[in-house]
Amino acid sequence: MAETPLLTKDLDDPALRTLAGYEARGGYRALRKALAELEPEELLAELESSGLRGRGGAGFSMGTKASFLPRGEMEKYLCCNADESEPGTFKDRELMFKNPHLLIEGIAIAALAAGATRCFIFIRGEYAEVADVLDRAVEEAYAAGYLGEAVLDSHARVELVVHRGAGAYICGEETALLDSLEGKRGNPRLKPPFPAVQGLYGGPTLINNVETLMNVPIVIDQGAERYRLLGTEQSAGTKVVSVSGCVQRPGNYEVELGIPAREIVYGLAGGPPEERAVKAWFPGGSSAPLLTAAELDLPYSFEAMAEAGSMLGSGAIIVVDEEVSIVELALRTARFYHHESCGKCTPCREGTNWTVKMLGRVLSGEATPMDLDLIASTQDRIIGNCLCVLGDSMAMPIGSMVRKFRSEFEFELERARIGRRAAEPVEVELPVELGVH
Repeated sequence: MAETPLLTKDLDDPALRTLAGYEARGGYRALRKALAELEPEELLAELESSGLRGRGGAGFSMGTKASFLPRGEMEKYLCCNADESEPGTFKDRELMFKNPHLLIEGIAIAALAAGATRCFIFIRGEYAEVADVLDRAVEEAYAAGYLGEAVLDSHARVELVVHRGAGAYICGEETALLDSLEGKRGNPRLKPPFPAVQGLYGGPTLINNVETLMNVPIVIDQGAERYRLLGTEQSAGTKVVSVSGCVQRPGNYEVELGIPAREIVYGLAGGPPEERAVKAWFPGGSSAPLLTAAELDLPYSFEAMAEAGSMLGSGAIIVVDEEVSIVELALRTARFYHHESCGKCTPCREGTNWTVKMLGRVLSGEATPMDLDLIASTQDRIIGNCLCVLGDSMAMPIGSMVRKFRSEFEFELERARIGRRAAEPVEVELPVELGVH
């Protein structure tokens, strides 16, 4: 199975990191076209007709999302969400590190389409080296006239700042990201109002993921019609997939949307170690409901994953082989989301806490079969009842594990109970003459 390189073309060439290297490969040609040939409404129409969907998790139409921003002279903002914190996801880090100018060009074009003049890249605090690369690339772009008060001597103004976060998973949620940018604690906001109406500093704000924005120059340069030739009717283009877990060749692979997931896991990533088999897999990071090995033949697309009861999410495939305990995996997953919960809303704060405790009881031998029903019902009470999707991000995969691997949970529960009873000290009543006086 071959890859389909669009974003990853020439990615391993160090020259691509520089402005000269990027321009030598046609860099900023799409921005020049956007300024010279297309009005903002035409840019929006091109993005919408391309079928480009958000690559950060939700999969919403990028052009439609940009069109939600109101027209007028008010200050509008664009935020690039580079707070890549979903377990199993590491694509944005490599893309930004090796091809920073593609992101900058995508931000500039998207800003023109949305009418935004002030732009931010909110990057994960741990990505210090990547942030340094972006800072240098932004300086180069300003010096060359691709950013600033008059982009390429036009009337368009695009200012861009790289802002470093502090390592909180919750800041990947778009409204928590906005609060953090404003200098507040990163807590999700109640919606509505949505960021497109009232976002950063109270102004209309467009928020997109790194990979989404890096697709924008490609769409504008080659045209929406040509871009739609790749992928499926509902999932156009390519996807950079981060593959990790029990595979022989973990890494980032750019594939055409709609190919069978098996070709990614076995064809590109080499499958699990020899003499092992796939037990389950996350199709979109740790927050996506788990799928079984039998579902590896499904097309890897937004619609196929949704029909299977999961989601494509951030495009991070985590492979679990038969050596891995699903119960222990569930506990590790729950612990992560419990630790990262901001605690603002009760279903998430209490639901993640009690899920960790109940899964711990299963492995310690203190649980009964009724506890499995309680774990499942707790996840149902979390989903759809939180301020943001963090609670759902734990409840969906944990719920899927209990449903699809119930027999393994029951086996582990009973084994732990037997082990606990065997370890309990046995009280023996000694004869009086042998007793201790």
